Amino acid sequence: MVNRICIGVMCLMVMAIASVALAQAPAADAPAADAAAAPASSSFNMNLGAALGTGIVILGAGIGIGRIGGQAVEGIARQPEAAGSIQTGMIISAALIEGVTFFALIVVLIKG
Repeated sequence: MVNRICIGVMCLMVMAIASVALAQAPAADAPAADAAAAPASSSFNMNLGAALGTGIVILGAGIGIGRIGGQAVEGIARQPEAAGSIQTGMIISAALIEGVTFFALIVVLIKG
């Protein structure tokens, strides 16, 4: 199941990148109407890429924090006396993931 999700995400990324990478600038002798339409299309593709990048960042962070929480609860269930140290490690790890996610979102929004 996870492999299918990864393959789907990679396909979406390739489609988003290819549309931006293969876009051509209007020719110098093109009519004014064509020249005006090109930036709007390019802007749409860049916004689409930023939206997909944001979604991928949030998806990765959600999966990571979910796994941390699940494993922490499992560890506490196995060793209740270690609950304090497990919770501390879980909170620190989740905070680091959220920090990296915030940084990645800023980069995606600036570049997009």
